[in-house]
Amino acid sequence: MPLVAHNELPTFSRLKQEGVTVLSAERALNQEIRELHIGLLNMMPDAALAATERQFFRLVGEANPIAQFWVHPFTLPELPRGADAQAYIERYYEPLDRIMADGLDALIITGANVTGHDLSKEAFWEPLIKVIDWAWDNVTTTLCSCLTTHAVLQFRHGQVRVPQPDKVWGVFEHRVVDKAHPLVSDVNTRFDVPHSRWNDVSRAQFDAAGLRVLAESDAAGVHLATSADGFRQVFFQGHPEYDTISLLKEYKRDLLLYGKGVLKRLPPFPENYFGAREQAILNEYRVRLEAAVARGEPLPEFPESRVSDRLDNTWHDTGEAIVANWIGLMYQVTHRARKLPFMDGIDPNNPLGL
Repeated sequence: MPLVAHNELPTFSRLKQEGVTVLSAERALNQEIRELHIGLLNMMPDAALAATERQFFRLVGEANPIAQFWVHPFTLPELPRGADAQAYIERYYEPLDRIMADGLDALIITGANVTGHDLSKEAFWEPLIKVIDWAWDNVTTTLCSCLTTHAVLQFRHGQVRVPQPDKVWGVFEHRVVDKAHPLVSDVNTRFDVPHSRWNDVSRAQFDAAGLRVLAESDAAGVHLATSADGFRQVFFQGHPEYDTISLLKEYKRDLLLYGKGVLKRLPPFPENYFGAREQAILNEYRVRLEAAVARGEPLPEFPESRVSDRLDNTWHDTGEAIVANWIGLMYQVTHRARKLPFMDGIDPNNPLGL
């Protein structure tokens, strides 16, 4: 059922143009359909702020339960912002105090850019812990994406992520390893997920934390897990929300940073992502790029349009299905009054009766 355009956030117009069902607030308020209010704590840097917002809104808007989805984006003031991004946030995002006062049915927390390995030294560390602790006591379920998964494993379970010698980067095959959990109901037992990270929390660390691993990859490690109760916290280590071209954009960024001397070596291709034709086009470009750098000339234009149309998306349907299952389960156990997260007779320590 539909997203509700309850403000002038440009993402609503963009998604409507893509064919996602979006209701106006006036129309939504005249329907006798239950509302679900989902928070999106968007901690991504300025360049990825709106794209990440659209990606998660799209996954929520494509879920199946009979409800209206009021998605409330917000961020942390401790995250550094440029003038344009700050103006965008002030116009379209909601303040944290209002989010906490009004309450939520569910919460999604994105990843963030970091300056070093130790998350506890980041400016957002204490504010993020405050939000996660508040959500544990006041929100039915929280979906943690990538870096937020690492943060929860560190501060709540004492499991610190481990730097990897090479970036875990590409599209990787995963298998469902706990077929009994309703989050993976009707999901393909083998599916792809993009990853993009320099650090990893291993299966052994998830197990030591007493968490429930649902899907993992031989090459990329754990992707999907939950808190011990099976639902209060859901963890992604991969990025099922990524657009088809997200990894291409990351590759272009890193390649141009190399051309400008910021990175000291050419970035490798993301694994299992570019076909032979696309690799040939990009290898030709890398030769021209290095030649321009050697001669001190302007960098040649990146051949994005020649590559983007030939990329395959092999992960979105599964990501959509898992998020739909997550929202469907939340719909079943969330109290209609958002400040009372669990209905009478629902055990908050085992809301799904697992």
